[in-house]
Amino acid sequence: MTSTSTPPGLARFNALEQRAAFAVLHEACASTAWVKRLVAARPYADADGLYAASDTAMAELTGEDLAEAMAGHPPIGRPKPGDPASTREQRGMAGASEELRAEMLDLNLAYQDRFGHVFLICATGRTGEQMRHAVKERIGNSPEQEREIVRTELGKINRIRLARLVDEG
Repeated sequence: MTSTSTPPGLARFNALEQRAAFAVLHEACASTAWVKRLVAARPYADADGLYAASDTAMAELTGEDLAEAMAGHPPIGRPKPGDPASTREQRGMAGASEELRAEMLDLNLAYQDRFGHVFLICATGRTGEQMRHAVKERIGNSPEQEREIVRTELGKINRIRLARLVDEG
């Protein structure tokens, strides 16, 4: 179904001054390269155009760009204090037992020791047990495999956050 009008949130984003648009996107993703590409491609006629630009920018990120993006994400089980998006996205850990929380902390540390960055997963809609299973499964990956999985997961997170921007009425 194609809409002839730009969603209100997207229209507001398109109309933002460049510095403000940069700040809004930087809240969605900490990669400066990703943000610059999306700001430069404005205005977007529809959400699909914005999502496509995000996917293209994500595919073009270097290892350093991915590291910058990952640095903006807290470890699973420890959302950023005062950040409602982080809390909402990690809701699956909210009801986790102390035992699961402690295990996730240990797994996060082991993952970080192995790969040099936080374990990144699109946590929206996942339970704590599902995230534990994912980190246990992924810790055996090669750094190259893991980098591409992280790229995919980051792309999912960015789409969710961009959808929230588009839908802001």
